Amino acid sequence: MKTSAKKLLIITYYWPPAGGPGVQRWLKFVKYLPEFDIQPIVYIPENPTYPIIDEGLEHEVSKEAILLRNKIFEPYQLAGFLSKKETKKISSGIIPAAKKQTFLEKIMLWIRGNLFIPDARKYWVNPSVKYLKEYIKVHDIDTIVTSGPPHSLHLIGLKLKQELDLTWLADFRDPWTTIGYHKALKLSSYAAKKHKQLEHQVLTTADKILVTSKTTKKEFQALTHKPIEVITNGYDVENVAKQPLDKTFSMAHIGSFLSDRNPKILWEVLQELVVEHELFAMHFELKLIGKVSQEILSSIAQHKLTSFCANLGYVSHIEAIQHQRTSQVLLLIEIDSEETKSIIPGKLFEYMVSERPTLAIGPKDSDFAEIITTTNTGTFFTYNEKERLKKTILSYFELYLENKLQVFPVGLQQFSRKSLTERLSKLITPNV
Repeated sequence: MKTSAKKLLIITYYWPPAGGPGVQRWLKFVKYLPEFDIQPIVYIPENPTYPIIDEGLEHEVSKEAILLRNKIFEPYQLAGFLSKKETKKISSGIIPAAKKQTFLEKIMLWIRGNLFIPDARKYWVNPSVKYLKEYIKVHDIDTIVTSGPPHSLHLIGLKLKQELDLTWLADFRDPWTTIGYHKALKLSSYAAKKHKQLEHQVLTTADKILVTSKTTKKEFQALTHKPIEVITNGYDVENVAKQPLDKTFSMAHIGSFLSDRNPKILWEVLQELVVEHELFAMHFELKLIGKVSQEILSSIAQHKLTSFCANLGYVSHIEAIQHQRTSQVLLLIEIDSEETKSIIPGKLFEYMVSERPTLAIGPKDSDFAEIITTTNTGTFFTYNEKERLKKTILSYFELYLENKLQVFPVGLQQFSRKSLTERLSKLITPNV
């Protein structure tokens, strides 16, 4: 790296050994930023409470990155003494349906939504501002990025921007007040108003806003006149040895399978297919890889599919990549609601380069539906297209029997992590 490289301070909560989707975006940006003459300086918590651990990701941290660590106090650390199971579940985003929540879960959700605004990492804001103000001055840094959620990290950026002469990019991996789980937090009118106020402050104070979808950009344009850039998540070149495809007609869901994502239309179709087609029942396998809510497992059982199901639990990122490349069909499920049209799951891009067909179900006009269609990497369905879904799965099965089940993607290079980082670098150093 040149000594004249542009310094970029990145403020993020998720970092290896954290697992799950939240860590991938900036881990990969940091990997490639040095190639565009940008020195990444990553500020992370010293003692975080990560709901998912993947120690294998530590090997992917760029040797060029400078890591800054500072202690954090998190209420989750105390809540774990009351109920480790419920705390871990809620902190990882698995929120049970309202009618199935335990009394303790209801209390914890109310506390999370109303006392910890914008989130349970709020106590890291002031210590971080104090620490980073000095570091920024000493090391002559003029550009910072904050990545949320947790959106409290944007409040670090907000305070630094108010107190120092610097350029601030606020990166939203997910929306703030319109994200699907926001309503589940049992917000009081005061709490809901406070979230809106903080969101507005961040959006109108940051110099540039980064988002991952066109729908989120459109939502934010109604709240701010600041420039908003869409930089999606993407795929990276993974060193995974080529392995043969599963011998079964495996349909794999990889990643957290939350309660609200329960695709009953899919379970109904699969139940009918195993009853109506003996050959399908002989070959079919449902693979669940990642954290799965009890509601999903109960629904699978109700549709008499448990005997076809392999629930493998959470696996490392590299193992997840292997399953993506050996499974016959990949499942991508999003909650059927207006709020989730903007969500583009990070795993979509890894799915796309696996050369396995993606079978996606989500709300009408979803941003990820357009990506799947234009790249020729699978088929998208809304929640009211049962017959079309059934016909497609049957056609995939017939191609599987003929050993011809495959997709032929087009236009994927724009979603490579290196290409996306190049776009990011031009926002960071616009005059170069």
